[in-house]
Amino acid sequence: MSNLLADSSPSDISWIGSVQAFMLMLVGGIAGPIYDAGFAREVLFVGSFLIVLGQMMLSLCTEYWQVFLAQGISIGVGTGLIFVTGVAILSTYFSTRLALGLGIAATGSSIGGVLYPIMFYKLQPSIGFAWASRVMGFVALATLAVSNLCFHVRVKPAGRRALVDLPAWKEVPYLFYNFGSFLAFIGLYTPFFYIATYAIEEDIMGRELAFYIFSVLNAASTFGRILPNIVAGKVGPLNILVPCMAMTGVLCFCLIAARTTAAIMTIMALYGFFSGALVSLPGTVYVELAGPTNRAKIGTRMGQGFALVGVGILIGSPVSGAIRVRYGYTAVWAFAGAFCLFGSAVVSIARFAQAGWALRKVV
Repeated sequence: MSNLLADSSPSDISWIGSVQAFMLMLVGGIAGPIYDAGFAREVLFVGSFLIVLGQMMLSLCTEYWQVFLAQGISIGVGTGLIFVTGVAILSTYFSTRLALGLGIAATGSSIGGVLYPIMFYKLQPSIGFAWASRVMGFVALATLAVSNLCFHVRVKPAGRRALVDLPAWKEVPYLFYNFGSFLAFIGLYTPFFYIATYAIEEDIMGRELAFYIFSVLNAASTFGRILPNIVAGKVGPLNILVPCMAMTGVLCFCLIAARTTAAIMTIMALYGFFSGALVSLPGTVYVELAGPTNRAKIGTRMGQGFALVGVGILIGSPVSGAIRVRYGYTAVWAFAGAFCLFGSAVVSIARFAQAGWALRKVV
């Protein structure tokens, strides 16, 4: 917004990140059957190549459509390919405490969310945008090389799975959980996209300090991907997910009154923690909803759900950008908060449909 794409609107720019997240979810669902067919190592390699390629090509971009292809499409498809592959291979190494294992693994992206912005912010003034982008590409190359070298399929898939499972949509808990997640994720990433520009444009903090909001948010998200998963192992993932989802909505509304640096940093730290649970818990939720009779279809059901969530991510941030231009930031935070709260209410219906009205039941 400030430099490379200064001529593009905030809504147009947010489409890049939204498409990237959408491709992560959509391609992740498609990559599952490819993994099951025995091409796990090939999927990981191609995904790694596309991530590095997209980051390197970013250093050469000068126009919007070029950035869209590099960041939105290339990196989006690449992350989608390695996402399901990573979760699938990890799940074969755990017989118990899978939720905790997946939560710890999910902290990698939040730690990256702390380091990459700081890396770029410190390098860009001294070596320029192009080389700062390339350095990030080389870091991705090095870390993904380790993954490719260490990758080992411990248990081969029992067989190919179907791309869709239409009867699953007739199950009330599954239907309402996916619809609720879709609604929540429409608003969930709005603060990620607009909190820094809000702090700068409203003269709450300077550019240098505002840049570190992302690091604070992602650092808190690291704990939000572990601690709720530990508790979920005792009380059930849905019992944890519903209040965490509701808290993201409440915190979005709190941003309306945030007019100081301390207020924004505190809210974003809490937001990072509670939103972290929404990233790390869904895999365990799908296992819970499937039950023992549908365990063989968990991958398919997860892929369907992620694809729907991806649509929510795709439309949420661009709509927030359009709202920002016309009505201002107060409307943006209200929009995001309302969808997160609405989503939590719908997911709570899934919880009660699955386990009844007994609040202490593990589900």
